[in-house]
Amino acid sequence: MMCGITGTPGTGKSMISDELAERGHRVVHITDTVGPYVVGDDEERNAQVIDVDRWVEEFKPVDGFVEGHFAHLLPCDRIVVLRCRPDELKTRLARRKYRKEKIRENAEAEALDSCLIETVEEHDPSHIFELDTTGRNAAYCADRIEQFVNGAIPADFGHIDWSEYLEIQP
Repeated sequence: MMCGITGTPGTGKSMISDELAERGHRVVHITDTVGPYVVGDDEERNAQVIDVDRWVEEFKPVDGFVEGHFAHLLPCDRIVVLRCRPDELKTRLARRKYRKEKIRENAEAEALDSCLIETVEEHDPSHIFELDTTGRNAAYCADRIEQFVNGAIPADFGHIDWSEYLEIQP
């Protein structure tokens, strides 16, 4: 069974995936697989341009976890969408030295449920689990993910609303 772990940058994907790997699960980091699919750089957004369609088409499914901010595009058996309150997300991204515009872009995407919406468009609702990582450690989050994958807790999403964090620009 392949379980995707997706979310806006800064929601805890790598940290939680590392915890799952320490517990003996196989974890594939998307960043380790996209190299051959980089087709350019987006200077304005400070990001690589990936041929995502070709990457998805050629990706070999794994028995374990696949983590990355577009894991939800893969044909996963289960998918976990990590969420983080936008004010906390801004703090996490600032610690990583993200540019101010990139921090705002990611906090806005989180407030607008961007990753969750894309996930719901791609996957059966009974395969989606939304997990708020705000103030939670990797062990707690990994426990919840394992419980979801093992069927101990049901699919659950759509209960987080951070629209109040949207910054209205004049």
